[in-house]
Amino acid sequence: MAFNKSLLAARHHIVFLIGLMSALVIAFAIESREYKRVLGNITFEASEEIPFKESRVLSSKEYDWATIAWQYFENNYQENTGLVNSVDGYPSTTMWDTASYLMGLIAAEKINVVTQDVFTLRMEKALTTLARLPLVDGKLPNKVYNTQTLEMVDYANNPQEYGIGWSAIDIGRILVPINILVWQYPQFNKQVNDILNHWKISEMLIDGYMYGARNLHEGSQEMELVQEGRIGYEEYASKSLALMGRDVFNSMKYIDFLNLVDIYGVEIPTDYRDPDKYHAHNYVVSESYILDSIEFGADSVSKVFAHRVYKAQENRFEDTGILTAVSEDNVDEEPYFVYNTVFSDGKKWNAISDDGKDQSHLKTLSTKAAFGWYALYDAKYTDLLIDATSDLYTEEKGWYSGRYESDQRINKAITANTNGIVLESLAYIENGPLLKVGESDK
Repeated sequence: MAFNKSLLAARHHIVFLIGLMSALVIAFAIESREYKRVLGNITFEASEEIPFKESRVLSSKEYDWATIAWQYFENNYQENTGLVNSVDGYPSTTMWDTASYLMGLIAAEKINVVTQDVFTLRMEKALTTLARLPLVDGKLPNKVYNTQTLEMVDYANNPQEYGIGWSAIDIGRILVPINILVWQYPQFNKQVNDILNHWKISEMLIDGYMYGARNLHEGSQEMELVQEGRIGYEEYASKSLALMGRDVFNSMKYIDFLNLVDIYGVEIPTDYRDPDKYHAHNYVVSESYILDSIEFGADSVSKVFAHRVYKAQENRFEDTGILTAVSEDNVDEEPYFVYNTVFSDGKKWNAISDDGKDQSHLKTLSTKAAFGWYALYDAKYTDLLIDATSDLYTEEKGWYSGRYESDQRINKAITANTNGIVLESLAYIENGPLLKVGESDK
């Protein structure tokens, strides 16, 4: 009964979304091939053709790439909990990385990398665990968990009795595979309902915006709410919530904080909220736009923004000769995680850690970004990207995160996110967008 009500709510909201998208089309004055978009008082031309790749069966080489990515999840699977480590050999995970595992599992099933029995067993175990996680203040998943014990931990995997807060963006991400299960794999209805009844999603939504939570003081049980999300990630994470009938109207809008910045002759969407004032960086990277496209199929605005973010990277290569596919990535040396961006904090091609410190020496060609752009666009440049990254793996462990620009060393960090997105990208080539609302494969 609860599932039927959820479906009904989702159906009603889909009608709303269709109306919303129609309104956006009108508001942005979209015409056939050469059109002008108007966002608030910002007008920009978007007449370029977008070279989307036609769906096709994977080649034998691409199928082999998928099996290499799946090896990561074989190696890092925790039998007792059904979760997977975020980083190779390290028993910790976030909701974002758990989503990457679930999306990787769904992708592996779609392209026959795993059997139905393996898919069913693993999915049931992971969902059962998600429905019994200890929650922050009894409301929502903590930002990080020990994959072996399910304890709430900090980013150093130290147990935290009260947790360290929740990430609304990460929760929005994990609701993507949950939505896919609702629409395409009804055999998991009970487990999905158990999760949605356990988590209090409404606690992270206020007036159509998404809110994360963090400790008011270190180690404190008391949490404070902070608005979460910037252009690109904010709209992406909102979509899964909208499909579940939640009010994320304000989070889904690009207009309110949009600023267009010229990079190599391309008007790039950026977020003008000041990091010093709002205590959040504005990362323009490949990942959010790639995921929007390969999972949801993108919308009339994000498909243009995605191509512009891609095109700036292609233009950088043409100007400098440096192969460019930037994203947030784990790296194999301190600080171990870097946001390699098209634009952030007022700077073009900025590479920073989450504390805002410059990490330009750790700029990388990102494996997952290369695979994502290759899956989306039929272009000579995406072929160059995949050629440059197609050897960045070990058959025993999976895909490395990328290659450093400065000296061409391999960035040997191996993660769930990279390998999950590789699998998603390859499944997209064969199946198109992975979240097809109202379509059932089973």
